[in-house]
Amino acid sequence: MDENSSPTKRKRGEIILRVSEVSLRDIEESDLPIFYSHQTDRDANYIAAFTAKDPLDKEAFLGHWKKIMASDTVIIRTILKENTVVGHIAKFEMFGEPEITYWLGKEYWGQGITTLALTMFLEVVTIRPLFARAAKDNIASLRVLRKCGFNMISEDKGFANARGTEIEEYVLKLNSL
Repeated sequence: MDENSSPTKRKRGEIILRVSEVSLRDIEESDLPIFYSHQTDRDANYIAAFTAKDPLDKEAFLGHWKKIMASDTVIIRTILKENTVVGHIAKFEMFGEPEITYWLGKEYWGQGITTLALTMFLEVVTIRPLFARAAKDNIASLRVLRKCGFNMISEDKGFANARGTEIEEYVLKLNSL
């Protein structure tokens, strides 16, 4: 954290991490319609590649989110910019390893929000090593991960629902801060 950052107490005693105008807080059910809206963006789906089978299936979306919000192994935070919900970031288990994922509404891309949010999230999730995956052509996400200390360790292929085909991806690893 730098001189512009400060932990802030919420009414319920939860800490919000804040850097400049970007902050993280616990997820609230009222965030879900915004996340659903983000998920239905065709361009964002293409870039993310590894998405829901049917991003327009609201029942599947809500079922998925209720499951992850109730999980003891998932750590998830809402990303805010100036108190506006702009996305989410999470740690989950994949292939028996801790992995991170994030999604930001397209209108907030290119503003440095994801880099700040991931930097703050890595103070909450201190488990190492920590892994991430990104489609090889998702240059922006790969840039964010490298800025935050993740290094490419291998390549893989997986079926990308948003593209309807198998694509190549990079596997990245963070050993320490």
